[in-house]
Amino acid sequence: MSCPICQRPADPAYRPFCSRRCADVDLARWLRGDYAIPGEPVDPASVPPEGDTRDRRDDD
Repeated sequence: MSCPICQRPADPAYRPFCSRRCADVDLARWLRGDYAIPGEPVDPASVPPEGDTRDRRDDD
């Protein structure tokens, strides 16, 4: 298996990466939002307000 960042052989200590540096590069990409799963836009009106932790099934 090769490192998904630099293509070097993976190190078992950092698998699937070859080093801590490549693991950190991947983490930074996630935190910046470089990786995204495509999907349909969400209507903001359908999102419950912050702090609303009620389970919608409890309203039955």
